[in-house]
Amino acid sequence: MVKLYGSGVYLVNGTKIIEDNAEAAEALKAECGSTPVKEEAVKGTMAYKILEKHNTSGDMSNLNIKFDKLTSHDITFVGIIQTARASGLEKFPVPYVLTNCHNSLCAVGGTINEDDHMFGLSCAKKYGGMYVPPHQAVIHQFAREMLAGGGAMLLGSDSHTRYGALGTMAIGEGGPELVKQLLGRTYDIAMPGVVAVYLAGKPQKGVGPQDIALAIIGAVFANGYVNNKVMEFVGDGIANLSADYRIGIDVMTTETTCLSSIWVTDSEIKDFYEIHKRPSDYKELKPDNIAYYDGMVYVDLSKIKPMVAMPFHPSNVYTIDELNANLMDILDDVEKKALVSLDNNKIKFTLKDKVHNGKLYVEQGVIAGCAGGGFENICDAADILRGKNIGAGEFSLSVYPSSQPVFMELIKNGVIADIMATGATVRSAFCGPCFGAGDVPPNNGLSIRHSTRNFPNREGSKVTNGQIASVALMDARSIAATAANKGYLTSAMDIDVNFNKPKYFFDSTIYENRVYNGIGNPKPDTEIKFGPNIKDWPVMSALTDNMVLKVVSEIHDPVTTTDELIPSGETSSFRSNPLGLAEFTLSRKDPAYVGRAKAVQLAEKARTEGKPAKDIFAACPETEEVFKQVNSKFEAKPEETQIGSLIYAVKPGDGSAREQAASCQKVLGGFANIAKEYATKRYRSNLINWGMLPFLFEEEKLPFKNGDYIFIKDIKNTIINKEDVIKAYVVNNGMEEFDLKLGRLTDSERDIIVKGCLINYYRAQMQP
Repeated sequence: MVKLYGSGVYLVNGTKIIEDNAEAAEALKAECGSTPVKEEAVKGTMAYKILEKHNTSGDMSNLNIKFDKLTSHDITFVGIIQTARASGLEKFPVPYVLTNCHNSLCAVGGTINEDDHMFGLSCAKKYGGMYVPPHQAVIHQFAREMLAGGGAMLLGSDSHTRYGALGTMAIGEGGPELVKQLLGRTYDIAMPGVVAVYLAGKPQKGVGPQDIALAIIGAVFANGYVNNKVMEFVGDGIANLSADYRIGIDVMTTETTCLSSIWVTDSEIKDFYEIHKRPSDYKELKPDNIAYYDGMVYVDLSKIKPMVAMPFHPSNVYTIDELNANLMDILDDVEKKALVSLDNNKIKFTLKDKVHNGKLYVEQGVIAGCAGGGFENICDAADILRGKNIGAGEFSLSVYPSSQPVFMELIKNGVIADIMATGATVRSAFCGPCFGAGDVPPNNGLSIRHSTRNFPNREGSKVTNGQIASVALMDARSIAATAANKGYLTSAMDIDVNFNKPKYFFDSTIYENRVYNGIGNPKPDTEIKFGPNIKDWPVMSALTDNMVLKVVSEIHDPVTTTDELIPSGETSSFRSNPLGLAEFTLSRKDPAYVGRAKAVQLAEKARTEGKPAKDIFAACPETEEVFKQVNSKFEAKPEETQIGSLIYAVKPGDGSAREQAASCQKVLGGFANIAKEYATKRYRSNLINWGMLPFLFEEEKLPFKNGDYIFIKDIKNTIINKEDVIKAYVVNNGMEEFDLKLGRLTDSERDIIVKGCLINYYRAQMQP
């Protein structure tokens, strides 16, 4: 079904796979007539060519990328623009699209959501951007329809920024990386590895794109096979997939923790651009006759069956047949895995009570967002449901077309009527079900969703309030099959159906009539509209020579998601308010974190206000003894030493690109993370851009524990001098010495950390 190669591979003429081993030279010579040089074959990938085109450094080992376009949604663009404004923004230098698909319902906090929307519209006018009003399109569907282009690069402040199937190399990052582009700077990264994903064969009837994606995620997530690499989709099987089908696989590549993706393009993609009235944006892409990849994921499409990702991760995958055949054993395993995420809570999680007469019953189905809300997914689901009903029991089904043009065509061709006739409801374009702001299941409920993630509590339940619900990810076709079976889990391959595959017609007048397009036409005199919830970033201090940091949270889960660092759902409404949002930091993982961090922060506030040592100690009394211990070995004046907090997590940062996972810690006085490794490049970048130190400590046994203070000596000089090892001391343990590392940092990243954050970094450059 899915095979991972243990070495690099050469791909010859797009089809012949030759492993990079002792026999490779002979095999290449037989196939090509000569033995290619690996360093040249590396340049034969599509990814290399696109990155080379956008690199401004002149050095392909260290890239400085300038993107063609940018995009953000309404829980990221306010913070981005506020950061850019504080750093000297005058106008948007590249096309920047602001969509409104997350806080669309305006259901929390009175006016604050719509205030953010009005802020976005006024900024699009002032700085020359594009504004897509609420309910028009989810961010990634609009980008597919209106922004993607062959050979282009696009940066988005959402982790599922993936348009590789359309020939666009897109990357999802935290907001500060977009700020850099808005200020004319670059995205700096070492040349990433490139892994081929070879698709062979043709999917079986009833198998959808989510099934293929989940099979791949299950094979590569845990082992980090494509972590921070580019996934390059090749192979003869691609020709057997529609554009919508490819898009459905591609958007889920984010859940592998790869950096980006790119696909071979062909007549199917050319037709996509023609349908969307942008034929000039199509570009044929394929690897050179000889291309070298750092690895290969070989996928036999014909052998993949309908899949399900059980709670609480997209990589926790089984075939639906396997789940149904081994139901109690698998549910027992799911419960054991759930303990890792729920160990700090006194809530009993079980799905075994949903087994009715040997079958798994679910309370809810959702087909939505950038992954599930596509035209073809909904049409196929309607074919399965036509003439049936979902029943009057607990099970419900909701469908969210991904854009108004998609919605309009589904109305015209009758699909919406077919779906509604079953008892299902159809909603406007909205990302809410994907992050807990819509269709929250009942307590103890299980929801099956064609969406992107099923992390703990991401569906909207609040463990700290005694609630627990969960999500299993499935393809729209099997969700429809389950709905037709009135909530009993069913594989789409078990349904006798004829898929009609109606043709799609794109109506661009919907956008022409409603979307504000000010790209290239800034209006500087426009007054920005600020609602009362929109606040400026607080002042952040520069790095000092030494640091005293208290460990205020210790997380030993194998992976910590950004949803656990800063929850989504209704908290998203406060992302325009740094201080307000920070109150929710780690609230579902370590509720005591905020209080601990704020108690230490009082000392730093006193220090930055210029107060003497006695007042610093008075603000946080335990620091007096800490400095007494530090000064028994070194000289460190509290007035000149940054005092703050840090968290330890084994592998933090999986999931969303949200910068707030880092910035909320910084707002509360957090100055560092210590981790065994970082789950994603984007989370580590968020830490750096907010002036936080991304420390590494790779040993299993920790020299410190929660509540300990750590003294870090000469940190400023260590960073400036590019030293690899940082000396740290556990104050509470007799000043026990241990070593930390920072990993690779660019010169600008070092300067950002020294200055205290990206805003300080740019302000320093603005000063005469």
